[in-house]
Parts: sequence; C-alpha cells; structure tokens
Amino acid sequence: MFGWEFPPHNSGGLGVACFGLTKALSQKNINITFVLPKKLKNIEKSFLRIVDPGCVYDDSYIFNSPLSPYLTQNRYESELFYLPEVYGDSLFSEVMRYASFGAEVAKKEKFDVIHAHDWLSFGAGIKAKIVSGKPLVAHVHATEYDRGGGNGINSLVYKLEKEGMEFADKVIAVSNFTKNIIVEHYGIPAEKIEVVHNGIDFSYEISVEENVHKLKEAGKKLVLFVGRLTLQKGPDYFLRAAKKVCDFCDDVCFVVSGSGDMQEWLIEEVARMGLSDRIFFTGFLRGKELRSVYRDADLFVMPSVSEPFGITPLESLINGTPVLISHQSGVSEVIRHALKVDFWDTDEMANKVLATLHYDPLFSCLSKHGKDEVRGVTWEKAAEKCVKIYNQLS
Repeated sequence: MFGWEFPPHNSGGLGVACFGLTKALSQKNINITFVLPKKLKNIEKSFLRIVDPGCVYDDSYIFNSPLSPYLTQNRYESELFYLPEVYGDSLFSEVMRYASFGAEVAKKEKFDVIHAHDWLSFGAGIKAKIVSGKPLVAHVHATEYDRGGGNGINSLVYKLEKEGMEFADKVIAVSNFTKNIIVEHYGIPAEKIEVVHNGIDFSYEISVEENVHKLKEAGKKLVLFVGRLTLQKGPDYFLRAAKKVCDFCDDVCFVVSGSGDMQEWLIEEVARMGLSDRIFFTGFLRGKELRSVYRDADLFVMPSVSEPFGITPLESLINGTPVLISHQSGVSEVIRHALKVDFWDTDEMANKVLATLHYDPLFSCLSKHGKDEVRGVTWEKAAEKCVKIYNQLS
C-alpha cells in the first residue's frame, strides 16, 4: 500500500483515512506493507509493516520528502525554489522519485495486491505493477476538480490522476459524489469504480468529561469549523454565515480549527468584519485537544465547496455534537441525521445554525440520533469492501 502520510504526521484527512482503513484491514487478516516517501517517528505500526527511506535497499533511492499532499501549487513552487536540494527540481520530480522508490520496493517485497492512495502515490503504484505484474487498486480520496474549487485545475496533476486510474485494475472512490466526477471528468468507466465510504474509529470517542472551554463557561454557544483553511473546504462561507448569526444574536461564538493557505486572509477578514471577539482561530489541532474542541462545540459546520467524503463530521458526531454539512459532500450520502445546505447558501446556513442552537428539541434529536447512526459508519465495513475487491483481483 502506497501513501504519502500517516498519523500523527498527517496534514489532513488522507492520513486519517489510511490509518483507519489499514487498522481495520489488519483485523481481517490482511498483511499490509505500507510504503511512505519519508521516514517518520512515533507511528503506531503494531498492525502493519512500514517501509520508508530507512528501509531502502538501494542507496540511490534514499530520499526523505517533506512535501504535504495538501499544499497549494504556489506554495509547492515557492518551497521547491528555495530548497531544491531537498525537494528536487519540482513537485513532479519528487513524485517521480517516489515512483522509482515504489519500483524498488516491489522488486523486493512479496505481495498479492497493490493499493495506492491519491495522485502523489499513483506513480509508485504504476511502477510497482509494471515490476510485479500484480493488480493495482487506485484509491481516490480527492480529485483536482475538488481541490481547484471550480477555479481551474493543474494539468499535470490531472494527468497523473487520470493515468493512475486508467492503469489501475480497480478504482475506489470515497463516495458516489466522487465517482460521478471520475466518470464525467476523467472518462473512467463506471463499472471499473467501486464506492467505499470512509468510516470512524470508535477509539476516537472520549470516555471522560474534559474541561469546558472558558467561552462555554461564560454561557456562549460554540459553532465549530475543522479542516484545511483552503478554498475547497469553504471557510470563507463559514465566515459569511457567522457574520449573519453574529448580527442576529450575541450569545454565539465561532471556532476555526485548522491551517492552510487562506489562514492569513481569513484572520484579516475577521478583523475587517469587526468580529475578532466572536471568531477564534486555534491553529491545527489533533488528538486530545481536537476531541476536546469537538466535545465543547454545540454545532459542527462543514461548508465544503467540493468534499469527496469528509471524515470530520463523523468525528464530531461520535463526540455527541450535531453537524451541518454541505450537500456537496460524500459524507452526506451516509449520514441522514444531519442538517444539510448548499455551501453557497449562507442565509440558509445561518438559519440552521440559529435553529440548532436555540431550539433544544432539534439539538437533542440531531445529537442523539446522529451519534447512534455514525456507529454504523465504520472502517470495518470499508475494509470488508476492500477485501472483496482484493479477492476479485488476486
């Protein structure tokens, strides 16, 4: 299995998905060799074997890529310009180096199926298939059409995505929403694509009550956004809806958890709106801190412009906090006990925020039934579907 990141060193949902799926697969007696482009410390690997640059067989392939799968192209180009000795000539030469690494690993390892996650890993999957002749599964967690948010796509990324899916024996999409994009924009036959929804790890649920945030103690209602601060995730729409709510009532505060290329603009926008005392930025949170924020919140909002799946609403629900999600998301296919809205309709978003916060029966219904429902959205079910796909191919 080829992936670009793995917790606790993840920059977004891709690493979370790789962790949850591999852990569930291991419980079904699937032996996994997970190949990373960099050597990482403190990884929980009791249920899989990690291959990284510290395990490389040929010194010519030793490299230690610090690239994140979620940087914007401008940031890639900036960092590559200043650190060419670390990154290589470009982002794409770095991806090609990883692909060569994948070929070397495939020559040495014994395996039945190759499973590659997203475009950064597709090249490695293709090389491994060429070397070994084993079947390839291309797992699509996001496409360039999602990341571009309708403002144009990177043609080279698109090409790598398309090549990976064309070369694969099976394509896994994280939602029907994503499957439709793959069929329409990449020309991949629908019968080649299997939908495997993401899940939630129930160890994520906290068992003891954590300290309540000071805002909570002051009697404020808390509305939470968790995600990368980038165009695809819709944080600007979150701010617009927040402004409408703040204009209407003064007992609600908004918490933005995450980091990304829009962070500076968002902070400046909050200042321009005069809401620095109502909208708070926490930076990127993980682990206990993130669970505490979920538990403190009265409502979680995911206003994504184009969300292939979206694990964060599941994380919120398992902690008992109701969710408001965009129709433009894969997770909306598996969660019924949630409020839903078009990402661009900030009036309706604000209305539903106010209704949830100030109408106790609605809050209680969404919280209780949402938490019950999410218990059926598991990585075990995702793993069962993947095992079925593997068996078809091997």
